[in-house]
Amino acid sequence: MYVYEHIKESANFLKSAFSGRVPKAALILGSGLGPLADELEDPFSISFSEVPYFCRMTAPDHAGRLVMGELGEKTVLCMQGRLHGYEGYTPDEVAYPVPVFKLLGAKSIILTNAAGGINLDFSVGDFMVIDDHINFTGQSPLTGQNDDRIGPRFNDMCGAYPKALRDLADQAAAACGMTLRHGVYVGVNGPQYETPAEIRMFRAMGGDAVGMSTVFEGIAAAHCGLPALAVSMITNMAAGVTGQALSDDEVKEMAAERGQAFRLLMRKVVEML
Repeated sequence: MYVYEHIKESANFLKSAFSGRVPKAALILGSGLGPLADELEDPFSISFSEVPYFCRMTAPDHAGRLVMGELGEKTVLCMQGRLHGYEGYTPDEVAYPVPVFKLLGAKSIILTNAAGGINLDFSVGDFMVIDDHINFTGQSPLTGQNDDRIGPRFNDMCGAYPKALRDLADQAAAACGMTLRHGVYVGVNGPQYETPAEIRMFRAMGGDAVGMSTVFEGIAAAHCGLPALAVSMITNMAAGVTGQALSDDEVKEMAAERGQAFRLLMRKVVEML
């Protein structure tokens, strides 16, 4: 479990580094989605490794830096890349930035990821708003001694992804001429892709998409009272759906192809916050 004094030290360091700028929202940018941070106006960036108690980035194609800047007329903080359990980090290390962003002054957090489509009605390239998640990792970032200054010992997860933010995403998409999918995200450890049998099980459980991130951050956001919007880019159909082998190259190619549309959507979401 993370330590409040560490969170406070990290937040104070960032307040100083960013010259007191306070983000309206924090965005965690998943695989292939990092270029949004490069579009911020008046940006200032800092590496994870420079921030006290932040872990170093090891995942491929994740820049591993925080970028504060303007998106439209709103100040936002982009986490360009994220940590994963498959890198060897504990759940609380993965989720640690979330309460830091809350203490920094963010009013909401936007979680993004690249995911495999489980729902047979989905298509590669779709964007899915996460209405709920299934934590299939068997772990939690809240394990260990709780500090009530961060959040309660037993926090409710019914409102982890508030309907108001999900509705806002739909409104933003409509303004951009898009239609969003909605569904349940299944979080797994990885780094191996799932087996076809696992995907059939997840579908039977009510899962619509699967990925190796987001659930720890969603839990941490609910714990510290930071409203979260989570959006998956369906970069491939999950194991066994098409009969084709899964590859990281496929994920990267689709993330690049749909990146412009994703960035347009995120701009509109931030504008409407």
